[in-house]
Amino acid sequence: MFGIPLPSVDWQALRFGQPDYLWLLAGPLVLLVVWAWQLIRRRADIRRYARHRAVPVRERFSYFGGLLFWLALLLATTSVILALARPQLVTTRVRRASIDLVVLQDGSTSMRVTDTPGDRWKRSMRFLKVLAETMRWDGDRIAMSAFARIATPQIRLTKDPNTFFFFIEHLEEPPFRVEDDASWDTNIEMGISWGMKLLAQDERVTGRKSVNAKAFLLLSDGQAWSGDVERALVTARQDGIPVYVVGVGTSSGGFIPEPRAEDPAKQPPPVYSRLDRESLARIAAVGGGRYMELDRERDVDIAVAVIDGVRKTARGGVEEGADDVYWAALALAAIFLLAGIAFVRDRAELALATAGAVAALVVVQLL
Repeated sequence: MFGIPLPSVDWQALRFGQPDYLWLLAGPLVLLVVWAWQLIRRRADIRRYARHRAVPVRERFSYFGGLLFWLALLLATTSVILALARPQLVTTRVRRASIDLVVLQDGSTSMRVTDTPGDRWKRSMRFLKVLAETMRWDGDRIAMSAFARIATPQIRLTKDPNTFFFFIEHLEEPPFRVEDDASWDTNIEMGISWGMKLLAQDERVTGRKSVNAKAFLLLSDGQAWSGDVERALVTARQDGIPVYVVGVGTSSGGFIPEPRAEDPAKQPPPVYSRLDRESLARIAAVGGGRYMELDRERDVDIAVAVIDGVRKTARGGVEEGADDVYWAALALAAIFLLAGIAFVRDRAELALATAGAVAALVVVQLL
């Protein structure tokens, strides 16, 4: 009328989270018909009264009489029922590119060598803390599995940084004891296989396949190249999972601590361990990732390189969501109740209005 555009509502975008409650609207609908019938009767009575007056006078009767309170109560009840049905507006959101990063941590006995501050294992944990601090944690998830000759999952895929920080701060040493034969080997093929199992387990638990870009992050001091490792890398690449490799250790190396034998004469000779850059770089090349090395680059630079490299392969896009708007229905119910109170004429109506307000508050608590 005045050239002001009115807001339009896309009713096709409206849906109800709990539509079973909508059948309750039959009650207010029936009462609304009764209310309209009462209004018609009132108007007819007023007209008959005016015709039978001997002297015509200006009509002093309100149009609705005491019926406005009941109309407000009906509208408030209808609004509360709509709120119970949880109205939602379907929206589209831009999905940010997120990642699922599985850390494959070498836990073999050679990781106890002290050629890095503390030892190689503790140096790895310090880097993982920096990695976790660098992640965005907005849709990103991380998991961890430790391996030697065998592998053990430590953390399933989680988007909770507190869970990850708790585990790495309490993993003060590898989960494999020096006395165990299983700790005296570096089976990277087993580590990659368990990484695949962690991703498969997440899909079984959540019931859906994650749309996040997936990658493995291998932290190790190296192992001899083998056909088993190559087959595991090929399988990972076929599933679109690159393998980033971070070397832990130095070229100078150090002796691997060995358990003390009961008979000193049977004590085996010490084993010397050096960082095997060649095998680790080859694993990164075949795995479609990149090789980096602790203490040759800053931890934060390595973390950023890994996260950005994986994120570049992630797919963003548009996804459908739903925003609850039941609060608007409750606000309407409150407005109708307040309007009804303004038309209250006796105590009975006031008591009903109070009961309606209490019922609305109960519904708010339930929602």
